[in-house]
Amino acid sequence: MIGNMGGPTLIVIVFIVLLLFGAPKLPALAKSLGQSMKILKKEVRSDDDTTSKTDDPDKGEAPEAPKKSE
Repeated sequence: MIGNMGGPTLIVIVFIVLLLFGAPKLPALAKSLGQSMKILKKEVRSDDDTTSKTDDPDKGEAPEAPKKSE
């Protein structure tokens, strides 16, 4: 869908965004969007780590060796 947009379409979208939010608010909007993406990536990575550890028992801790009795 986004790949079908040409140059004039993108210019119109940028113009509408500028009208809605105003030029002074755009840097703050971009900063908050970037922070949100960073948090989302961090949570997805930590979620993948926990599911991979619990789903595969072979990747967990090694079993204890039997104790030798003297």
